[in-house]
Amino acid sequence: MLNYLIPFIILILIVVFIHEYGHYYFAKKYGVGVTDFSIGFGKEIFGWNDKSGTRWKICWIPLGGYVKFFGDRNVFSQADQEKIIEKYSEEDREKLFVLKPLYQRVLIVFGGPLANFLLALLIFFSIYTFIGKDFTPAVINEVQKDSPAMIGGLKNNDIILEIDNNKVKSILDVSKYITMSTSEIIDFKVKRSYDELLLKIKPDIVPGEDGLGNKINKKMVGIKLGAYNNEINHVKLGPAHAIYHAVNEVYYVSISSLKYIGGMFVGKADTSQLGGPIRIAKISGQVAEFGVLAFISMMAYISISLGLVNLFPIPMLDGGHLMFYAFEKILGRPLSQKTQEGFFRIGLFLLLSLMFFTTFNDLKDLGLF
Repeated sequence: MLNYLIPFIILILIVVFIHEYGHYYFAKKYGVGVTDFSIGFGKEIFGWNDKSGTRWKICWIPLGGYVKFFGDRNVFSQADQEKIIEKYSEEDREKLFVLKPLYQRVLIVFGGPLANFLLALLIFFSIYTFIGKDFTPAVINEVQKDSPAMIGGLKNNDIILEIDNNKVKSILDVSKYITMSTSEIIDFKVKRSYDELLLKIKPDIVPGEDGLGNKINKKMVGIKLGAYNNEINHVKLGPAHAIYHAVNEVYYVSISSLKYIGGMFVGKADTSQLGGPIRIAKISGQVAEFGVLAFISMMAYISISLGLVNLFPIPMLDGGHLMFYAFEKILGRPLSQKTQEGFFRIGLFLLLSLMFFTTFNDLKDLGLF
């Protein structure tokens, strides 16, 4: 149990700290008072006050965190601005989040997800610069008999160039692009002798296990891959190439995740693969056993997920704040308190439903259902 718990806590502490620090950085930049910077919820384990009066603390439930602003009751609203102005002195008003210009509030809220994307960029950049990136072309060594690949027309010695319009720059990309595809038919662009062919493959969905031994539904096309001319091409990148490929990876993961979530809503993606804290904890422990590189790579992907989910236009998430600010910009005034409270109730219902669903999947994954 500790093998799973300790890596999970380390991962969550770092990713959540970075997220909350994004909010904190822009809040301090624009003169907003910050009373609390908390990693975790519930009762405080330990903490300290800095010279500006912010209480930095670690709490018992390590499933998130928050930054609390001075005078903060509802950071979404300026609806009761006149009452706020009457309540605080002129000096204190300078520190109030809700009295800041709209663009500053937007940046403070967006700062959290932005920090998560920047963390992922830094991790990928560091890996590509100091460890290297694989650029080994993917060659089909074997097409299994009567497999989707054979039916679709793939042949031995085909070089895979693209999958669903994603360029295959490495043999490692093939499995990733097949797994992340939400299409019933996957497009393969291959080079055969001097010709480039576009072939459509309908993968079989079969119960299996991932590289960590977890049960998943796998898309199988029935091919075995090898390196082109049996040569592995793994190179350390210079700063410009490293940042390019890091940005590309963050972009791909973000877009693929959005497509996957959209696919779940229309019934095209496998909802059983959606997990919550228990599954993340389990996978964190499993990945940590493969070493530091695998663990920090997973941290990058979790950081992207956290940043992305927080941008969903659901009240109580950062995206919900930004949605209210968009209304405020369009209408020229904030939404009424009553309207915002209605949105909050809907947001709370959606979040609780998501928590219930992911927890159910986690428990099913553990064999409890």
